[in-house]
Amino acid sequence: MFVDSHCHLNFPDLAARLPEVFAKMDENAVSHALVIGVSVPAFPEVLALAEAHERLYATVGVHPDDADAAEFSEAELVAHAAHPKVVGIGETGLDYHWCKGDLTWQHERFRTHIRASRATGLPLVIHTRESAADTLAIMREAGAEAGVMHCFTENREVARAALDLGFYISFSGIVTFKSAQELKEVAKMVPLDRMLIETDSPYLAPVPFRGKTNEPGFVKHVAEHIAALRGLPLEAVAEATCRNFFDLFAKIPRPAGV
Repeated sequence: MFVDSHCHLNFPDLAARLPEVFAKMDENAVSHALVIGVSVPAFPEVLALAEAHERLYATVGVHPDDADAAEFSEAELVAHAAHPKVVGIGETGLDYHWCKGDLTWQHERFRTHIRASRATGLPLVIHTRESAADTLAIMREAGAEAGVMHCFTENREVARAALDLGFYISFSGIVTFKSAQELKEVAKMVPLDRMLIETDSPYLAPVPFRGKTNEPGFVKHVAEHIAALRGLPLEAVAEATCRNFFDLFAKIPRPAGV
């Protein structure tokens, strides 16, 4: 069994063909998928998907890449987090690739999400791009307690720092890319009991689907690549990442045998 710990099924490329997406999940033994909230306007779509489908769950948050985006207050995040299908806070974090100049607004948005996570006990889903040092600094300063570094693309030192803070590391299809040699070394280093896998679909399809629309059913290929890198049976990676997912997102009922 596999779990996709981060996807965007409300995005048009996937929302228009959900029956096909679910069929591909079944074909590849992907039991659950976590649909990630990235904006205030789109949150109702994310929540509706989670409410309509037993295998889907949701998070609530505002992505760090748009200075003009509508914001959830801490109180609003906490209120939405009370919904039984909302199991995490985010996607949140820092992004210095798309955003330049005075990024105080981005830091404050991140801190708001961390406070909501602390208030609710729900884990954070953290995005960091070209901003690892500041991301880790704010996590320490604001007391981020639990969560996952999603779509991890940083080096071993950043991974160790996140692990030391008690966070999980999630690998996407990027780890299958030939160019991602440093990331492959990170995937060898991260303890199996602190690892998740994801698609970030519809983006970042793994080899052999690179360049195509990604979907949760393809998360199996991420697990296969990590198993090969580490010289492990595929079942070992599947079992560990599933167990870790249900440990971290503890509101989700744990299937028998996981």
